[in-house]
Amino acid sequence: MLAFILLFGLIFNIQAYQREYTGITTSLTRMRKFVDDDKKPLDRKPDLPDGNLHNRMVVEYDLYTFVLDSENNIIDKISHSDKTIDNTILTKASSILKNNKENKISLPNLYIGSYAYNFNSSNFLMIVDIKKAKERLLLNLLLTIILTGIFTILIYIISKKITTWITKPVMESFNKQKEFIANASHELKTPLAIMIASIDCLEETKKNKKWINNLKNESSRMNNLITRLLDLSKSESSVIQENFKVNDLSMIVQKNVLTLESLAFENKVTLETNIEEKINFLCNKESMDEVVTILIDNAIKHSFKNEKVYVNLSKIKNDIKLEIINKGEEIPKEEKEKIFERFYRSDKSRNRADNRYGLGLAIALNIVKNHNGKIEVNSKDGYTTFTIILKTLKK
Repeated sequence: MLAFILLFGLIFNIQAYQREYTGITTSLTRMRKFVDDDKKPLDRKPDLPDGNLHNRMVVEYDLYTFVLDSENNIIDKISHSDKTIDNTILTKASSILKNNKENKISLPNLYIGSYAYNFNSSNFLMIVDIKKAKERLLLNLLLTIILTGIFTILIYIISKKITTWITKPVMESFNKQKEFIANASHELKTPLAIMIASIDCLEETKKNKKWINNLKNESSRMNNLITRLLDLSKSESSVIQENFKVNDLSMIVQKNVLTLESLAFENKVTLETNIEEKINFLCNKESMDEVVTILIDNAIKHSFKNEKVYVNLSKIKNDIKLEIINKGEEIPKEEKEKIFERFYRSDKSRNRADNRYGLGLAIALNIVKNHNGKIEVNSKDGYTTFTIILKTLKK
């Protein structure tokens, strides 16, 4: 729709320009015909004062004719409008006669020019004041810009309302889904805790040990899933940033690195840090703990054995930059956006064995968004880098 409006405005202004251009050209050539009709042979002085040329009027433009002798001296001056010939026009005529030796018709750009003329050496000079045409064209251009702006705003408002109306059922369904997940998780938490406690109380014998272990393992998996669902629901809920506090992000990252060193050791991975000290950030400390843990844990578990995971934290101008880098299998380009979706798992068999449900990165994305930051992933040459950009405190 906007493209159609722009195209219409462009065509309208082109046609207006062409109309003015044609009108000026026609006025110059038509008046030349009148001069040729009224003149006597060129070797004689024109007998124009008593002829018809003085009575020729041009309504649309201010046109002036200067009749010349063989030396290009002005011997007669005629205004074809209700305006008299002032010094400005005389100065312009003198300039044209001085700088032009050959017959020519000159029409400048009508948006920036002031005069057009038809010069016939030793015969005549016609000058058209095109200021009125320029004013009309500039007014048309201004109106086009204003109308385009108004229509653009109207289209934006209408399209936004239509989009809201169309997506409202989808958003309601999505919100109900989130509410259901949160409510169901809460409802399942209590009976699951009772089940786990009951399993622990069961007496193990050679006969039932296998089944009790299976119950414990599956109960543990279900408990982890419900916990992650509750974390996801919490990260998706509205955040009141007024309740954020200033925390030392450097200490938060360092603490989580130390906590996860044992996991890195188990996976035969080394954690290497480059953390700038005393970077303060207005945030929810528990949420930042969680997003850092998620990303480092993810990097450790997707690293090749005997490789390093790099954790870098630095301040660049008004931004805080957190990088988690690991060497492992590259993330395919088509999956770079999908990995942040809920329940998305690129390797379902492996993630199930590791009790991974495809919720961690979705939670991390929500937490970063709640802190007005952005998170992105880049996977190239065997290295995968998760980058978080946050805004520093204003001093």
